[in-house]
Amino acid sequence: MMLINGKQIAATFKQTLKNKIDTHINQTTHRRPCLAVIRVGQDAASSVYVAHKIRACQEVGIESISIHEESLSQSQLLACIERFNQDKKIDAILVQLPLIKGIDETHVLKSIDPRKDVDGFHAIHVGHLWQGQLKHTLLPCTPQGVMHLIRHVRQDLSGLHALVVGRSQIVGRPCAQLLLLADCTVTIAHRYTQDLPKLLKQADIVVAAAGQPGLIRGEHLKTGAIVIDVGTTRIHGQLKGDVDFESAALVASAITPVPGGVGPMTIAMLLENTWQCYLKHIGI
Repeated sequence: MMLINGKQIAATFKQTLKNKIDTHINQTTHRRPCLAVIRVGQDAASSVYVAHKIRACQEVGIESISIHEESLSQSQLLACIERFNQDKKIDAILVQLPLIKGIDETHVLKSIDPRKDVDGFHAIHVGHLWQGQLKHTLLPCTPQGVMHLIRHVRQDLSGLHALVVGRSQIVGRPCAQLLLLADCTVTIAHRYTQDLPKLLKQADIVVAAAGQPGLIRGEHLKTGAIVIDVGTTRIHGQLKGDVDFESAALVASAITPVPGGVGPMTIAMLLENTWQCYLKHIGI
């Protein structure tokens, strides 16, 4: 069994990106890339995630601006986003979710300039993804990271049966589309799916993104499956994945841990998207 060490893979990716950024800055008169992060509310997990993202920016040489407001109206938040949309020194904008009650997340995300939408949530990017126009879009960070981890195990995925457990707009659906574009046969399971164990037994690749700790056990899996656990539920101060790691590790050919699997790659892909926003912004 291969442990897919997302922390280690992300560290290698970030070092390569740092080298690209440093080389570019040393060979040109351009400024460094800049990411703006907006957080609203007092969600403890969001505070930790934002801190990780800011620190990762520093590690690779990306500048960052972080704004945190405990309480903000939707109109004030939209005004803040518009200022960043117009600021020529800011290349990418991230609004940390979840937002506080009373703010329409869909409307807020739609207000971000698509050219600066580092999360790839804007309808324009979603449309490009579903049309298979990947060269013209920014991919959501977690699905992009998931694909990077799968390809770390196996490059050619054509003909494999992939099962995505979860159908969220942020993870499940875009993961399914990326696997489809990689020529997998793709099944999406959700809360109304009947006989999930039967589907799991058929899957060469399992992406677990249901938010239900321990939902998938080793006896459910096909022998030799690649298992990517996106689940991160905090129980008694500890992060738990959707996959029961101990039992699944006895059956899978490769599996991600929680924590230390998908999370680090999500941040690495955020940095990559910021770099891509920057290159387009300066006309490269």
